Amino acid sequence: MSDALVLHTAAEVAEILRMNLQVVQRKLQAGEIPGYRIGREWRVERAQLLAWLERHSNQRDPLDVHFHADGRLRALPTKRGLRREVLERVVARLAPDRTWSEIELNRELRAVHDDVAALRRELVAERLLVRTPDGVYKRRFHGPSLIPLGG
Repeated sequence: MSDALVLHTAAEVAEILRMNLQVVQRKLQAGEIPGYRIGREWRVERAQLLAWLERHSNQRDPLDVHFHADGRLRALPTKRGLRREVLERVVARLAPDRTWSEIELNRELRAVHDDVAALRRELVAERLLVRTPDGVYKRRFHGPSLIPLGG
């Protein structure tokens, strides 16, 4: 049965991670590694250990911390350069060869974040989207996988 609960001791976790047992125990005590204390012993559920390893992997895109697993934006970063990178990821989800009315764009952006007005405003301010005088939005970002728009 693949859904069976598999618990590891602190010593087994130390062996799996190739870490010193005392370091693993300190991380368990501090809550850095998720685990269960049963009496004086620690147990770590295998799925939680694997999820912890994934969260601490240096193979992930650093921007991933700003998005939930389902791709929704947690919050816009306050640092301007980082905010720009997050917004570029958001705009990359939009079809490069079409235009949107404000209502249509809001529908697209709501899949990313609930505050569509702030997101739309930031995309225009960063010049990733352009709003024409008649209220039509177009992508404006010049990137490797995007079609450049005139203007």
